[in-house]
Amino acid sequence: MKLTDEQRAVVGHTGGHARVAAVAGAGKTTTMVARVLHLLAQGAAPSRLLVLMFNRAAREDFTAKLARWAPAGQALPDVRTFHSIGHRLTGTLTRWGVLAPRELLAQEWQRERLLRQAVQQSLYGDETMLESALDGDRLEAFGHFCELVKAEMEAPQALYERLDFGDDTGHFVDAFDAAEALLEQHRLMTYADLLYRPLRALEADAALRQRVEGFLDHVIIDEYQDINEAQQRLLALLAGERAAVMAVGDANQCIYEWRGARPDTMLEDFTRTFGAAHDYPLSTTFRHGDALALAANHAIAANRRRPDQLCLAAAGNPHTRLSVAQGGGALVEALGVWQRDGRHLAEGCILVRSWALSVSVQLQLLRAGLPFRLAREDRFVFRLPLVQALAGYLRLARQPRLLQDPAHLLLLLAQPTPFVARERLQALATRLAESQQWPSRDDPLLASLKPIQRRNLKRRWSLLCDLPKLAAWSPSRLLAEVVERLDAEKVLKRAAARREKGEEDVRLLDVLIEQAAELDHDPEAFIALLERPDRDPAASAGDADGILISTVHGAKGLEWPLVALWGVNEEDFPHYSRDNPLTPERLEEERRLFYVAMTRAREQLLMVHDGGEHRPSRFIAESAWDDCQRVADALGTADPPQAPLAVVSPALVERYLTASGRTLDVSAAASGVASPPGHYAAAAFDVGQRVRHAVFGEGEIQVVEGDPANPVIEVRFTHAGKRRLIALRAPLEPLGESA
Repeated sequence: MKLTDEQRAVVGHTGGHARVAAVAGAGKTTTMVARVLHLLAQGAAPSRLLVLMFNRAAREDFTAKLARWAPAGQALPDVRTFHSIGHRLTGTLTRWGVLAPRELLAQEWQRERLLRQAVQQSLYGDETMLESALDGDRLEAFGHFCELVKAEMEAPQALYERLDFGDDTGHFVDAFDAAEALLEQHRLMTYADLLYRPLRALEADAALRQRVEGFLDHVIIDEYQDINEAQQRLLALLAGERAAVMAVGDANQCIYEWRGARPDTMLEDFTRTFGAAHDYPLSTTFRHGDALALAANHAIAANRRRPDQLCLAAAGNPHTRLSVAQGGGALVEALGVWQRDGRHLAEGCILVRSWALSVSVQLQLLRAGLPFRLAREDRFVFRLPLVQALAGYLRLARQPRLLQDPAHLLLLLAQPTPFVARERLQALATRLAESQQWPSRDDPLLASLKPIQRRNLKRRWSLLCDLPKLAAWSPSRLLAEVVERLDAEKVLKRAAARREKGEEDVRLLDVLIEQAAELDHDPEAFIALLERPDRDPAASAGDADGILISTVHGAKGLEWPLVALWGVNEEDFPHYSRDNPLTPERLEEERRLFYVAMTRAREQLLMVHDGGEHRPSRFIAESAWDDCQRVADALGTADPPQAPLAVVSPALVERYLTASGRTLDVSAAASGVASPPGHYAAAAFDVGQRVRHAVFGEGEIQVVEGDPANPVIEVRFTHAGKRRLIALRAPLEPLGESA
């Protein structure tokens, strides 16, 4: 196999530990395979060599390549995931009598049943809290808490106090203890226990550790930036004092902090755990061209916790095109051009920051008649319970007879959740459909409900009765009325055990109302759009020839010729809100997620923002995509421009040119033409400060939040009302001192 100089240096590493920083598309799998074959050729025993991959798909891919390139008859080493290592270690410790035998909960329904039982035990006697705690989203959040306790190897109470799990989650710690007791009682274990149980046993017994250490000479681990505390501690234990460890990864692609990963694992923790290591860069990407490589370097430059490493495009890579567009029409047009050029939609992917943002793009594609596929079919817009309910409110306004349909009433009573058990809602829906009137106060059907539950359900029934009177309203106005009268935003935030989940649900409301507004001139068309996919969702969202829609997290490790980033707006990407402001650490995590998103493309990257009230994301400007495209175009022409190219970050561009062995005359952009990312003019923004905006006039700053070096501010303008602005990008002039 043909290798670069950097790859050959990794393959030939001798003596001690090594840390390999591999940019996106750097051919790290090829390099790791070559490293294994080199060690075997040098006489390393296959049984004393372990390769650890992040997941099963990566393990299968690596194993296949290793078998294909190995000499005939060559014995090969173990290629494992952490779960498979944990499974083997659990079996060994069980045979030794250290661990009691347990059966793995392999099915999701088994795990959910266990979680429900644990919650019921922890909240026994508190029926109101119990109904809320057993809600699907809340139960999922509790399951995540249990897994995070075991991933972080931290006491449940300490973890709960350190992290924000939202309101009505105070039972999590007691419920964790109940779940552990149930697992022990029934001799069961979860996937997280495959590492948690053996690791706790080994760390508590030095003699036991000696029995499992010393069997390895070499350990090679992929995606090291994504491992959690438990995985790192198990790796250190298995390596012991003897094995040489080679960690391969990219701190810039650490996007799983919510499940215990941290960029510091790659940057600092490796040497803290294993000692001195030789650092090797894999800086050349074989995925995309100069324009995208440059833009990726610009995009990540503002992060403090990152490696000092450039991504360089290999000479034979595609000439990647970068562009920015606004709105669904621009996306549809771009996909049409792609097809007219003879390309297939299946070659492309639309990436979103969260599944809530996929709703608008799904609706746009459905309206345009363009086929698409979803990485998760349960996220098809009309399979989402909340969307089904909102569509149901619209149908009821135009079809009053649905007030007599118990199934339809149940749908509307249940979403957004009224925090009432579904069995009770079903009985109430049946009664209302038959009687068409609210039950009396002493009716047994209501007697078991709390006063607040009765009031909320009665208010919802009143809304349902009023909807047919509002049939002439536009879809967006009608949906806005429903959201307001249900106090849906507050309900959704309370129902979600994770703050981000609640905000995603609220954003889903906004997205659907915005999409309805686009068809306010033709209400029947919007209703038809809602009803058509319901009858045959597979035909609309399962077309194998359609473009794929996925979240950025789900796209990690993948690539496509065409990538469209959808919803690249402030507050969406990066994600934040007034209740969940950006901290410097969260902004860096969001920036890494954007870096991963853009580097999935090979030939074309399109970044789409909404426009209107949604401001384009700061990440678009930080990527300096227009500069990067002009530099790449100039490098690709036989006649370079005579005048210097004006760019916002000449030092970064010149460093890229030097590293790739090319020359081009660049200069700093003139003042006022553009602002380089992370290099805004110094300014202080304080609550109470008076400012003048070039468009909105005079106002007073009321909120300052986010990164202090680049904050988001809320200003109450005298004539324009409240506005949220990216302070250092807004045309603001200070008028005086803070109040």
